[in-house]
Amino acid sequence: MLAPTRRAVSETFIRANVEGLPFQVSALFGDERPLRRPIALAYGLAILLSKVLTRLRLLRLAEMPAACVIWWVIGRQRPDAVLVDFGFEAVRVMEACAWRQVPLVVHFRGSDASADGRLGLLRQRYQRLLSIAAGVVVKSRPMAETLQALGACPERMLISPSGANARLFSGSEPAAAPPVFLAVGRFVEKKGPLHTIRAFAMVCEALGAEIPDLALWMVGDGPLLPDARALVRSLNLDARVRFFGSRDQKAVAQLMREVRGFVQHSLVAADGDSEGNPVAVMEAQLSALPVVATRHAGIPEVVLDGETGVLVEEGDVQGMAAAMMRLAADPGLAAHLGDCGRRRIQEGFTIDHHLRQLAALLLKVMGESER
Repeated sequence: MLAPTRRAVSETFIRANVEGLPFQVSALFGDERPLRRPIALAYGLAILLSKVLTRLRLLRLAEMPAACVIWWVIGRQRPDAVLVDFGFEAVRVMEACAWRQVPLVVHFRGSDASADGRLGLLRQRYQRLLSIAAGVVVKSRPMAETLQALGACPERMLISPSGANARLFSGSEPAAAPPVFLAVGRFVEKKGPLHTIRAFAMVCEALGAEIPDLALWMVGDGPLLPDARALVRSLNLDARVRFFGSRDQKAVAQLMREVRGFVQHSLVAADGDSEGNPVAVMEAQLSALPVVATRHAGIPEVVLDGETGVLVEEGDVQGMAAAMMRLAADPGLAAHLGDCGRRRIQEGFTIDHHLRQLAALLLKVMGESER
């Protein structure tokens, strides 16, 4: 298995694949260069060189360093298949898999199949990748359609959200919780943190006097965090909005047990960057929280409008505020939507569901390669 990193707090799905797939997994990460592990060191250095060459727009040459390392690794370890997280990482090693005739399964996540700096830059190389790949994993139907337009074979494609961890996310009681809303995600444009803050400001203006303990908790960090803090100050919301910074899954799960609902205003960023299927949305529903989100990417495949939460259009700050007002004023509605969401995730969107689906795809491609 190959991936850019396993260190980032947000990359829970990569760690889940390494730990949960029912195979012997050997993993290499592009940002790791341990001196005492020669193979991992060689791969990390090759990825570093590849990044430099990519910045210089030498795309074909940028594929060679990692491809040469993986060609050598495949010859030495003889894996039954190579699973690569993110399309841009798979491009760097695809020729090695083709040279060695080892089945390649590429796992697209979100920005790698949408942002101009990924999809726009690598469009032609993706076409080559998709002609080589024995299997393609995507997070949502819109992502599947994007890659099919580039040549991905529908029969070799798996649509599988990464899923929520049922061993961590549970126990929320929205009806008993104070009117606090939780947002979890990096402070980047596609997560819409500024839209969330503006919507919450409307809620406070309408209901602040009637419901004095209204609050918004925001977990995460990223380039828009200073802008978010400045917006909160300008709207005089310092007493109501709390920034928690980056938190691990265990801490997020606990915060979900203390709030009324979950909010996320996902939208397509200016550079085309889009969500796949936000894991935090599934984690919130599994915890039994109602979700207020947008009709964006794979979210409508998980959140059923009016049944497990409320969906609004991208950019509809007023609509998001109206949905939050309903949940703030009606704890019973919050509990009903949250309970329906919990059952929906338990039935088809947990990590275990995803790992079983991914394992089945890997077994399929490995079986086909033996014929």
